[in-house]
Amino acid sequence: MKFLVHDIQFDFTDSEGELPYDEQVAMIKDVLEEPWEAMDEEDLIEEITSSTGFCIEHIDYDIF
Repeated sequence: MKFLVHDIQFDFTDSEGELPYDEQVAMIKDVLEEPWEAMDEEDLIEEITSSTGFCIEHIDYDIF
């Protein structure tokens, strides 16, 4: 299935502190602009987490 993410929130805190704001904005923009291919919601979350390196707190998407 293909997913289009409309809204996403990450936990941008890691062992090194918090990701700088401009990098947060750029990462979110990249995720929102790209159609994602996954088997289901769980796989979508894993794909995005694996790609970005940050855990997702909230996600809103459509399937197309």
